Amino acid sequence: MVKVKILSRPAFSKFILICLLGLIALLKLSLLQAAEEIPIAERQSVSFEDILELPYRVSDYKVYYGVGSLQFGRLWLPVGKNNGTVIFIHGGCWMNEYHIDHAYAFATELASAGYAVWSLEYRRTGDLGGGWPGTFADVISGINKLKDLGKFGLDMEKLVLMGHSAGGHLAILAGARAELLDVKPSLVLGLAAITDVITYAKGQSSCQQSASAFMGGSPDERPDVFEEVQPANYGVDPDTVLLYGAFDQIVSSSQAILSGARSVRHEFAGHFDWIHPGTDAFRMILAVLLKDL
Repeated sequence: MVKVKILSRPAFSKFILICLLGLIALLKLSLLQAAEEIPIAERQSVSFEDILELPYRVSDYKVYYGVGSLQFGRLWLPVGKNNGTVIFIHGGCWMNEYHIDHAYAFATELASAGYAVWSLEYRRTGDLGGGWPGTFADVISGINKLKDLGKFGLDMEKLVLMGHSAGGHLAILAGARAELLDVKPSLVLGLAAITDVITYAKGQSSCQQSASAFMGGSPDERPDVFEEVQPANYGVDPDTVLLYGAFDQIVSSSQAILSGARSVRHEFAGHFDWIHPGTDAFRMILAVLLKDL
């Protein structure tokens, strides 16, 4: 005869609880596996439109570094403790369709985190004098203007040169051309930065094709000029860090391979996640600033 053991009420309740916990664990594992199997194209990364809808605080000052209408920077002073100064160069495929204003929310949140932000506008492809080398000349002038802003109480000892996408290219190239700078960055930080313009210009996306417009011709047509914009040809600043996302559809992870730079990968970030203050990618930026500045 088979004997059936009847559990007491407390033991039975414990048994049911263990089963439920096991079921929840299996469900979580299944959801995680399902998420990992979602194709890149279906993941919900931040879009450019999402960036434009963000609230922001108007900059404290607008200061011109040149005589042209696009040769200016906007300065956000830090809220609370002064943790350092960020020179920021916005992206946009080097094209004049994309302006400084899409990075207002990004600058606002950095200022709220205790960083002064000197965000540069500059002439781009499509602007009179824009493209190579005028765009880069503007960026260098804008960076060097910072030395005239001491009256605002900026911390020049903790200085970050930071750029996103095509702006990341300009920031890293400027960091590699230290002989052109009147200020010395403590850290050069590229966010989804384009680091190899020659390779990038050979791609077929609209942003990749804009590289040739920026340069005034293709790599085959202007090989010597393209060599001038390659940061690797100058030796990058030893304190250069490249942040890139696994789900970036505009700048691939191959652009994060740059001799002399340290690369940090975010497993779920897309291209615009870096400049959206509500993302984990943005929190990674703050963590890098805290650690490396």
